Amino acid sequence: MTSMPARFPERIVCLTEEPTEVLYALGEAHRIVGISGFTVRPPRARQEKPKVSAFTSAKLEPILALQPDLAIGFSDIQADIARELIQRGVEVWISNHRSVDGILGYVRRLGAMVGAAHRAEAYADALAARVERVRQAAAQLPRRPRVYFEEWDEPQISCIRWVSELVGIAGGDDIFPERAVASLARDRILATPDEVIPRAPDIVIGSWCGKKFRPEKVAARAGWDQVPAVRDRELHEIKSPLILQPGPAALTDGLDALHAIVARWAARH
Repeated sequence: MTSMPARFPERIVCLTEEPTEVLYALGEAHRIVGISGFTVRPPRARQEKPKVSAFTSAKLEPILALQPDLAIGFSDIQADIARELIQRGVEVWISNHRSVDGILGYVRRLGAMVGAAHRAEAYADALAARVERVRQAAAQLPRRPRVYFEEWDEPQISCIRWVSELVGIAGGDDIFPERAVASLARDRILATPDEVIPRAPDIVIGSWCGKKFRPEKVAARAGWDQVPAVRDRELHEIKSPLILQPGPAALTDGLDALHAIVARWAARH
């Protein structure tokens, strides 16, 4: 007698952090059998689950040994990993959400995939309400600063769409909104550091994925002594796990960090 197939995936490999954070939040961590090595949220995941992937590479044989019935990744950057897993018979879901609304939709879709649709709806609604509270608080600020958010320094890459939107929700204005809507990182690369100078950001926020932000290095860029943020020492860091993952962290701790920086600036000006 053959057993009936499981109604929902029971052995999930998370190739990025956001599905891990969502599944833990929904009480579905027992379905996870492997995670990304870059996972830091929730902290217990690193102690409980084997790390089987980076962001652009993965340990194929250890993943297959876990006998996953679903692997979850993000964006075209993980296309090669997805293709290899598909060729070896693993079902793969690659999400490509890049906005605040996209993150909320992602939570709902992932919850439905594991049979937790109602909990996912409630969780997404709570996240949305938290975002709205910050938006309303930011609307009370007396001034909106111009913000340059830098994802990487060599080459300089400005922020992706959900970060740009969160800057606006937090009370600031992204100086490169036209770049934020580009789906690929290469389309957000600045041709030269001089591009920032005429846009005169009041605040510079660095979130250099995988390495520490160095404000003194930013301040030393040629011509940047003219930039208000450098002149006023408004050079800040938000750790990349809080803001550069398109998951709950960005809408909670990441947004809170953005709003705190903007609110302090507004209070001083």
